[in-house]
Amino acid sequence: MSVSEEKIKNAFKHKTWNEIKSSDSWQIFKIMAEFVEGFEKMASIGPCVSIFGSARTTTDNRYYQLAEDIAFKLTLHGYGVITGGGPGIMEAANKGAMRGDGVSVGMNIQLPFEQSSNPYIDSDKLLSFKHFFVRKVMFQKYAQGFIVLPGGFGTFDEFFESITLIQTEKIGKFPIVLVGRDFWKGLVDWIQDVVQQEEKNISIKDLDLFRLVDTAEEAIEVIDTFYAKYMLSPNF
Repeated sequence: MSVSEEKIKNAFKHKTWNEIKSSDSWQIFKIMAEFVEGFEKMASIGPCVSIFGSARTTTDNRYYQLAEDIAFKLTLHGYGVITGGGPGIMEAANKGAMRGDGVSVGMNIQLPFEQSSNPYIDSDKLLSFKHFFVRKVMFQKYAQGFIVLPGGFGTFDEFFESITLIQTEKIGKFPIVLVGRDFWKGLVDWIQDVVQQEEKNISIKDLDLFRLVDTAEEAIEVIDTFYAKYMLSPNF
């Protein structure tokens, strides 16, 4: 028995079931269960691109329509699509993937508001997570690229975590595409003018970790150009 196993065993000595369920040690097993389920379902999905964006985007919004178009065209180029499984941009992307008869994965997160799974996810590829950090590991591990449309704090979190992990070489480099110059230009200008040039908090080469585009064709070209140099394979 390892030291860690011995510690877990000792932690549960002389405890009632209710005490075990509310203990920090028990939370480890619940987190492990989420990882195991995610790994088992995602291990054989094939090459996929994650598409991120706001859950609040309505069906008549141009970015909803653009997300659906991007996902559809990705399937024509041999990619499946992974989303956060919810409404808005996520729904549009899953809808486009289904329309293209491609792999359509949804990794839903349990929230007190606004998030329920959309109907365009393959029935065997819908996962539900309690913990954001477990869900983000799945995005990083099984996607061959990120396409990021306009969104809120969650979208920013996923974008910045991905470029941080690539910058620090915690994961291999993969293409990251911001879609919508009107939306992203202010942030990109600030990163370039203030973060890089004025404060020197990142290097100039870090600006190459992502691309800014406007159209579905441009977004897919970034992905295709990157993988023209590499064999497509899962990111692990």
